Amino acid sequence: MVTVPLIDFTPPAERRPLEFAPWIHGSPEGVENLDPAIQVQGYGEHTFVLRQNKSVHYEAPFLYLFFGNDRAIMFDTGATSDPALFPLRATVDALVAGWLTAYPRDDYELVVAHSHSHDDHYAADGQFADRPNTTVIGVDAGSVRDYYGFGDDLAETVTFDLGGRPLEIMRAPGHDEASIVVFDPFTGWLLTGDTVYPGRLYVADAAAFIASVARVAALAASRNVSQVMGCHIEMSAEPGVDYPIGSTFQPSEPALQLPPTVLAEIGAVADEALVAGRYVYDSFIIVSRI
Repeated sequence: MVTVPLIDFTPPAERRPLEFAPWIHGSPEGVENLDPAIQVQGYGEHTFVLRQNKSVHYEAPFLYLFFGNDRAIMFDTGATSDPALFPLRATVDALVAGWLTAYPRDDYELVVAHSHSHDDHYAADGQFADRPNTTVIGVDAGSVRDYYGFGDDLAETVTFDLGGRPLEIMRAPGHDEASIVVFDPFTGWLLTGDTVYPGRLYVADAAAFIASVARVAALAASRNVSQVMGCHIEMSAEPGVDYPIGSTFQPSEPALQLPPTVLAEIGAVADEALVAGRYVYDSFIIVSRI
């Protein structure tokens, strides 16, 4: 049995700067794309963000991998199932192996979770079906509720402990019935999936979306949230201008991360979702489909 000191995941008094290199963002039509299928950037030693290449799939979702003393969790598996095009399992295995080299553990578990149940966020689940010490959570709302142990109160947060690194998870239906948000006290990040990100916020259930945004804003106000981290970039650097659906080249993107104040901004205009339409703001667009 390997015995190693436990990592201290106590939130620091001062956050390290969040300084990502430019994210891969596709190539112009007719130009060969030489970027990796998956770009990986770390925030310290225990937190990683992965982006799928837009030339592999235009959605180019972001995935999150968090390590704790007892297990790691990955939120989402991207938009492509084929490991030849999108080698997510190999990429994650290399990250886990590297982490375990630095911080040896026996029988270290990987949990594969999802921000919500749309197929551009779970397409590569099958790559992990035979992986040892791995749990793949179902994507439907019932499976999410059962796995985390949610009750009936949508304002409820449950704690999911990675081993000294407790995450707080809350349901946030509106974009999708199975949507969740995740607060990580160690980084201060609030993962918001497709509920909040710099892009088109598609609303399937307006009443649920309005209520969820209010609850998420209240959660953020009561926690030391440093960044709001979603799953896509669809806006351009020009305020209020997004890239067309299906774009495989986005040369002028804003940052992935949004300030916590964006939650209040969305909450102030969320009622617009009660009427079907497209409502444009500087860093997001509400698209109501009701």
